[in-house]
Amino acid sequence: MHQEFGPPEVLRDTIKCFWYDHRQFGDQEATFQVQPDGYAEIIFYFGNLHYISVSGNLQPLPSPFLMGLLNQPAVFQTKGRLEIIGVRCFPWTVFDLLGFPPSGKNGVHVFVHSIAQLQARLAPLMASGRIDGIMAELEQYFLHIRSQIAVDSMLAKAGAAMRNANGTIPVSHVAMAAHSTVRTLERKFKRSSGFSVKDVSGLIRFEQVRNQLWHHPESNLAGLAHELGYTDQAHLSREFKRYSGTTPAAFARNAKERKHAAGNDFVAFVQA
Repeated sequence: MHQEFGPPEVLRDTIKCFWYDHRQFGDQEATFQVQPDGYAEIIFYFGNLHYISVSGNLQPLPSPFLMGLLNQPAVFQTKGRLEIIGVRCFPWTVFDLLGFPPSGKNGVHVFVHSIAQLQARLAPLMASGRIDGIMAELEQYFLHIRSQIAVDSMLAKAGAAMRNANGTIPVSHVAMAAHSTVRTLERKFKRSSGFSVKDVSGLIRFEQVRNQLWHHPESNLAGLAHELGYTDQAHLSREFKRYSGTTPAAFARNAKERKHAAGNDFVAFVQA
């Protein structure tokens, strides 16, 4: 079960959406992947959850934790019922919301922050199935935080241009949309998110391919490459494998098999 909730108007320059997902994994330990995209997520969870590092180490996770930008799928281990509340943020605003500097590292971030106090307030609401109450608590919290920070209009314009172009716009055009020089924009972008404009654009573009193949596994890859500004199909395939660890054709076959069971809405959490 996956639900998404749009934020109030005043939060839309920092938060894309709030979402809820629950899965029943059974009594045995199971793993699932989180696919990369162009967002950073503040994750609250209820149940059992461990992160499996690239080296294979099992790391217990606090709630909440931060799922930063990924350059490859992240793998988690769980069992039983797992319920997740996500706050999907733009990567150039999430660290302002949390009030600490970006690390510039990909993947899972464990941090100490007053937002952790929300866990105790959300737990009884989750236990009683009050997802509406959870969303109200989150909106109230982030409306208060948003009132205390100033969002850089240059970054907001740059982010909007990147999103509107699905990550296909050159950095020079992003700078023009933000009324900035490339050098100034890159400096501010790196300082706010820890990544370059090109890094995030690449993830946004991958996200479009990923979503298209999930919804329409029969999509023509050559046509998709042309539509999203890749040099050719081979270029798309290389970039897709770089982020997902698999080829677009293999991902499409997997999507075709799974979508009947999982539904049409793409969920980044894909059981391995």
